[in-house]
Amino acid sequence: MSQKVPKTSIFGVPFSNMTMQDTVAYLVSQIDKGNQQHVITANPIMVMAALENKNMMRVMKQANLIVADGAGVIWASQQANEPIVERVAGIELMHELMSLGEKRHWKVYLLGTDNDTIASAADILQLRYPQIRIVGYRDGFFNAEQDEQVIAEINKLSPDLLFVARGAHNQEPWIAQHRQKLNAKLIMGVGGSFDVISGKLKRAPKWMQKAKLEWLFRLIQEPKRLPRMLDLPKFMLKVYKNKSTLTDPTKHNWK
Repeated sequence: MSQKVPKTSIFGVPFSNMTMQDTVAYLVSQIDKGNQQHVITANPIMVMAALENKNMMRVMKQANLIVADGAGVIWASQQANEPIVERVAGIELMHELMSLGEKRHWKVYLLGTDNDTIASAADILQLRYPQIRIVGYRDGFFNAEQDEQVIAEINKLSPDLLFVARGAHNQEPWIAQHRQKLNAKLIMGVGGSFDVISGKLKRAPKWMQKAKLEWLFRLIQEPKRLPRMLDLPKFMLKVYKNKSTLTDPTKHNWK
């Protein structure tokens, strides 16, 4: 497969336009070459955050790969007649990389959420992928003064894959700020994936995923997400208003 990644811009955010299979193949090839990758799994809420915050937009544009983790992003690309071929859900991409990593005996570090959740997720992932080496994990509750200590701990273990779950508004800027210091071949924000893997949260059943109602299932489990979920109708309205220009990467102002 060509190393050039096909992309579709959604309100200035450059989304990869590859299938899950091609995404995994591309990332594995980059890891094998030693090319560090920052992967963002983005949904409409993150796109809205990027539109409202210049720093977030800059962070997203600096990433090596942004995959469409959200049915709303796929829908938006279809409205503009430049469809993204497939949703690449972050939790599924994580599992795909872990599965392929078994053959390569990759080392993995898990960073984020609370102590009990991350410890449980590490145990479950190690059992599921016994040839993977989960070399370390820690919670995501640390401040800027502790950043260097956390980075040193990670670098001492030299993971191939570093998965970070500190909330979208925190994890991606943190990764972007420190990626040059981090000795990891792939760094990916995984949001609530550790909560699902540990069993703290359930993932929506397949029928709800197919019906594009995964957001509703998560909202039922986490009502505190309601303020963020209000960005979804705002995103839809913005798509309808800007169908003809939303995939134009040269445009910077959308109504």
